[in-house]
Amino acid sequence: QVQLVESGGGLVQAGGSLRLSCAASAHTFSSYTMAWFRQAPGKEREFVGYMSKIADRTYFADSVKGRFTISKDNAKNTVYLQMNNLKPGDTAVYYCAVDPKTIATIPNYGYWGQGTQVTVSS
Repeated sequence: QVQLVESGGGLVQAGGSLRLSCAASAHTFSSYTMAWFRQAPGKEREFVGYMSKIADRTYFADSVKGRFTISKDNAKNTVYLQMNNLKPGDTAVYYCAVDPKTIATIPNYGYWGQGTQVTVSS
């Protein structure tokens, strides 16, 4: 069983930056794909990006490409989502997810965090 805890959300003005953290209960990064999703009120959960278990390749949704990056710190069992040039449309609850078998842009990951709220004001 893997437990994930997100942190780092908050309120930021448009154009600002935030870094979200996702701490895992076990050392899973070498064999798990780590993904970030988000969900705005009244909308379906949306893929943001992932760091693949294969060569740490990253892939992002077009809506955040060039503004968001994913990194990890194996010593801290933590993955990060750096969000720059934030827009009001980025407002959502952000979730991290991991899975040993999945490399996907759909939310079929086995383990999820509780989510952290990101609000971008105009």
